[in-house]
Formats: sequence, structure tokens, C-alpha cells
Amino acid sequence: MTRIHTRVIQAALFASIGICTPGLVAQAGNDIHFDESSKVFRIDAGGVTYAFGINDLDELQPVYWGGQVSGGDKFAAATKKPEAASFDSSVTTTPNEYAGWGAGLFVEPALKVSFPDGNRDLVLHYVSHTIKGDELTITLKDVERDLFVEIHYVVDHETGIVGRSAVIENRTKTPVTIEEAAAATWSLPRGTDYSLRYLTGRWAGEWNLQKQAIRPGETVLESKRGSTGHQNNPWFAIERGEHPDEESGDVWFGALAWSGSWRITVEQDQLQQVRVTGGFNPFDFSYKLLPGKQLETPVFYGGYSRHGVGGASRLLHHFELAKILPQAPKPKPRPVIYNSWEATEFAVNEPGQVALAEKAASIGVERFVMDDGWFGQRKDDHAGLGDWYVNKEKFPNGLKPMIDKVHSLGMDFGLWVEPEMVNPDSDLYRKHPDWVFNFTGRPRSEQRNQLVLNLARNDVRDYVFNFLDEILSHNQIAFLKWDYNRNWSEPGWPAVAPDEQKAVYVEYVHNLYGILRELRAKYPQVEIESCSGGGGRVDLGILGLTDEVWPSDNTDPFDRLRIQDGFSYAYTPGVMMAWVTDSPSWANIRSTTVAYRFLSSMQGSLGVGANLNKWTPAEFATAKELISAYKGVRETVQHGSLYRLVSPRDGSEVSVTESVAIDKKQGVIFAFLHSSQMGYPFPRVFLRGLDAKLNYRVTSIAGALAKDTPVVASGSYWMSHGVDVEMRGDFQAAAFRFDSVTDTNPSH
Repeated sequence: MTRIHTRVIQAALFASIGICTPGLVAQAGNDIHFDESSKVFRIDAGGVTYAFGINDLDELQPVYWGGQVSGGDKFAAATKKPEAASFDSSVTTTPNEYAGWGAGLFVEPALKVSFPDGNRDLVLHYVSHTIKGDELTITLKDVERDLFVEIHYVVDHETGIVGRSAVIENRTKTPVTIEEAAAATWSLPRGTDYSLRYLTGRWAGEWNLQKQAIRPGETVLESKRGSTGHQNNPWFAIERGEHPDEESGDVWFGALAWSGSWRITVEQDQLQQVRVTGGFNPFDFSYKLLPGKQLETPVFYGGYSRHGVGGASRLLHHFELAKILPQAPKPKPRPVIYNSWEATEFAVNEPGQVALAEKAASIGVERFVMDDGWFGQRKDDHAGLGDWYVNKEKFPNGLKPMIDKVHSLGMDFGLWVEPEMVNPDSDLYRKHPDWVFNFTGRPRSEQRNQLVLNLARNDVRDYVFNFLDEILSHNQIAFLKWDYNRNWSEPGWPAVAPDEQKAVYVEYVHNLYGILRELRAKYPQVEIESCSGGGGRVDLGILGLTDEVWPSDNTDPFDRLRIQDGFSYAYTPGVMMAWVTDSPSWANIRSTTVAYRFLSSMQGSLGVGANLNKWTPAEFATAKELISAYKGVRETVQHGSLYRLVSPRDGSEVSVTESVAIDKKQGVIFAFLHSSQMGYPFPRVFLRGLDAKLNYRVTSIAGALAKDTPVVASGSYWMSHGVDVEMRGDFQAAAFRFDSVTDTNPSH
């Protein structure tokens, strides 16, 4: 491949995800520089510049974060800010890349510790740094004691997204208690016209996009639940200006790669400086760091876009696909799956599952997944969880005959597991009641009739890995649906000393990640889904070890429009499982057509979870047709650039999304109408992201366009003139694909 060809491909990719490419001067591995004269570190990548320096007191001080600045422009040396008053010394008024709590700091610190002699003062100064390719490591040290912190910066050349983390090392001769440890603090230009976007929710109602002005004080986003949580997600976006737009304006964004209790604090101080600090949640947290030991924080990723929150989303999507997912940089398209849960619930058996598999194969499904109920004495959710042996009454000859049948139908086989939980009514709990979270002598709170195994214990960790290893080594399983159906309670760890028990918040997640890494290394062909009663464990940490996630247990296709919209602000549709289930939906008792349900789900990674035993021949025919159509656009939907053309939020009657292939050779739009009113037509749809100079042929996947719509037209026509979708009624949907052609004379 020639250099020119490479640059053309890079330019197409960057344009598709909203990156300005001024000359494409920087090359991968040459993005980080240090100016010896000014002592300023500078990271230039993906149209973004991030700069910070060593100030006159040897502290790391932010200098700039925003659109890429010319390499010929030099940043001034970092200089300690003056005190604003005796109440606001320079320690507080000067932004800091990674501040220890000490010397009169009154803003959110990155690190807070206690020494055995009662000293809690920590002031970190620069010691040294190394630059290796796309990674910068800076060593800091307390001004008096041998507590060291390594600050790591890793930059993605294509998107300009920087990953920041810290490693805290105790080189003293006595233990140090860490009371608060963040991965990073991000500082924005001083201002008062910022607004914050973040995601909230609950079970079956996840991914609600919130927006509020940033005011003096703190906004805290967090989970105290031991896992990521439905209620908040560790993602933020900050827009500048009174009227930011989906596709224009300055946006700073970030996501924390941690699947345990976490906290992100968005703070505007008394001098209008805005900073964002994120890492371990300090609630109920402490970590006893012994001499010679280290604690590594999660990674806190941050990025910038001048193309609005839509551009920010596309940057994150591309980054997740190219850098985060286990199959990066080129994840395979997610297969069309069938899951048996809604058809059978716990009443699984070999004949019933085989019958469903035959029906699923007939419509083009590629992966058959058997859900809960196949193991132990599992007849409902009261018993059996933790006993991971095949139930002989349901599967007299084990799983192999059924798996062989699924393979003969042209599908691979997946299995539901919930490794981190146990029912009190189980052989495992009767043998090891000490293996669950508990405080000695206190009640053990059950949720969904189950308790949480303390995965921080190495014997529990080994048990979980070994039973999964046993299942995978004896069966041809291609996929695990890894569920996690409750949050923590009584997070005690009586097996260790009282002053070490709160480390459970770290060690649990480390062992979870360790199991997943070991399984992936031993069984590289096995793919894994992260599920937690829906979207309760979705973050960049778990996504580094799993191939897809389950956004919500709510599969109502109309609710899913808003759920999937919110999800897309932080995470790529390439990992977003979206199932077609039965109508009326259990969530709202709402009836919709099978076509509407399919088109809603086709905006992500498509699955079917309906009871196929009840489908009509017409529904089978529609499903087969739409699954075939989906396979023709899934690469674009899952790995392309997403444009949210019309939002389903705030009571909108319409919703439109568009996905464009990275090479711009294909686009696909999905349009939805809640209810037409007073005879008004569906609003005209203006496409985005196509190549203005290419010609595209439009083909209907479902629905119709206005009769005067050209069959072939240029990208500029589709984007400037738009298309009129013919759609009226209640809960209507349509979809169209646009494929590049070589026609030289578009017919209007």
C-alpha cells in the first residue's frame, strides 16, 4: 500500500468520525513531545492537543486541552497561580494534573492517604518521566516521604483520546492507608457557559440522557453498589456555549474503565475553573498498601470534539471498536442470535430447546443461546444457583446431543451463566456459607433469592474459573451470556483483618477481570456478553474483556428507541444487543408489529428472544426477510458512523438514525413514527456523512419513500435535498439503504 493510499484511507476514516486532519502531519508513535525549555508536555493526535507542564514548584499543571494547535506554536511554561485571598491559596487556585490532599487543598483531590503516625498531608512533586511510543509515564513523589505515584498517559493516534491512570507505590517502611484514589483529573478552560450531559436510569429504564448547566460546586456521578450500576454510568460529556448542537460545538468527554464502585466529580470552583476527577469511589473504601506494594487505578479516558456531541460519540465508538474490545482493531460482526428465555424461562429441556433451535435456524439465526434453568436443581430462581452441573432430568445425556443438533442446523451454541451468585438453597452454599459477602453475626440480605459470592477470595475465584473451565472444555460452546442479577449488600470479608476488608471493592473486580482474561486466553473462540439485569455493568473496563453487552431487560421496541439512543452517546452500537421479543410487551402491554420490532432492534446487534412456538407463518416470513436484509447492512450498523438525525427523547413523535460505513460506500436509515396527527406528513429526513461526490442507489428495507424520490442520486442530493418517508399511523417504522454505484448520471 502506498503512502498516498494510506493517507486517503486515514482521511476518510477521520472525516467519518468527526476528526479534523490538518495536513495529517503527526504519525502514530510520534504524538508525545516534551519541550525542555518550557518544561511542557504536549500530546497531539486526532486533531486534538493536550498539554501540561512542570511549574515552578515542580507540580504538574494543566496548560491546554482542545482542538489541535500548530506545532510551531509554543505554550508558555506552567506557572503557579497567585492566591485569590487568604482563604484561597495558590494550592487551590492552581489546576493540578494529579493533586494529593495536602498543603491547604480545598478542591477535589486525586489522592488522599493516611500514614501510620497520623500524618495525612500529601504533596506530590515531579521526579522524572519517560516517553515510549504512544505512552508517557511521569513519576511523582511526596515532598518528604517515599510514597511515589506513576502517572500514565496513553494516546490513540486516530481519535486523540487519551487514557490516564496512576500507580501508587509505597516505598516507605510502614503501611499506608489509601482513602481516596482517582485515575485522573481533567481540567477545562475557565468559563461559565458549560453544560454537562450524563446518563441515569434504573432497571428496565436505563440510559436516560440528562443535561444541566455546570454551576459552582460539585455534581457527583457515582455507583456505591460494587458494580457499575443502572443508576449512573461512568461517562460524561461537557459542552461549551448556550446552544450546543448535536453536530457542532466544543465537547469534552470521558469514560471510566472500571466495573466496580466508581465516582466522577464534576466541579466548578470559586474561580470558575472546571475540573473532572474520576476513579475508585471513596465511599466505604480504604486500601492498606504494604511496604513495597502498589495499587493501580482504573483508566480514565478523555477526548475532545469540535463536532458536537454527535462527533464525540463517533470518536468514542471508533475508539471502542479499534482499541477497547477484545477483538480490536477489527471486531467481527456480531451474529444474529436467538435466546430461549422468554419462550421457556426455567422450563428448559432437550426436546423443547431443539424445537426452538429448528425454528430459529429457519429464519436465518446464526447463534442459539440456551438461557437459565439447565443446571443443578434449577426449576425457578429459588434454588440451584452455584451448582454448575448439567441437570440430568432435563438433559439425560448432557449438553452434547443438543449442541450437535444446533451445529447441524448451521448455528453455533451459547449458554447462560451467572458465576458470581449463589442461592442459599444450593449445595455450594451449604458447603461454603463463608464464601458470600457477610458481616459476622449480621443478617444476609437476599435479592432475587440469591447472595453475592465474594470473588475477592482466591478460593472463590478458583472455584468460579474451574467450573467455567470444566463446562467449556467438555462442550463446543461459542458464547457465554454472563449475567449478574443483584448489587452488593453486607460487603464484609471476615477472612482478612478488619483494616484490610474494605479492599474488597478493588480485589473483587481484579479477580473478575482475571477470570475473564484467563478464559479468553484458554478459549479464544469463546465470546462473552456482559449482562447485569440489563445495563447494570456496562463500562470500558468490562468491554475490554467481553464482546457485547445487554443494555436493558426492557425489550419494548418503542421504549428501546430512547434506551438505545441514550446508550449510543457512550457506547458503540456494535456491542449493543437488541432483541425482537413478543407482543404485547411485558413492560407496557403495548402491541406492535413484528416488522416494527425488528426495525427497532436492527439499529444495534440483532437478536430474537420471542417465543417462536407462537409465531404465525406470516411472522416467520417477515422475520426471515428482515434478518436477511440486516445481514446486508450490519457491518455498517455495527461498525460504521452513527448519526442521530431525530431524537426520540422529550416526547418526540418521530425518531431517525443513520449509520454510514467507514468507507462511505453505504448508508442506512431507520425511521420511526409514534403517532401521526392531523394528517401531517412525516418530516423530511436529511442524511449526513455520505460522500457528496459519490452516487447512491436507494433501496427499501421496509416502507416507502415519496413517489418522486430518485432511485440514484449523489450524496450531496441525499444530504441537501433529503428524502420524504411515506409513513402514517401508530407505531410505524421504515428503513432504507443507500449503496454507492458507478452511475455517472443520477436520475432525479
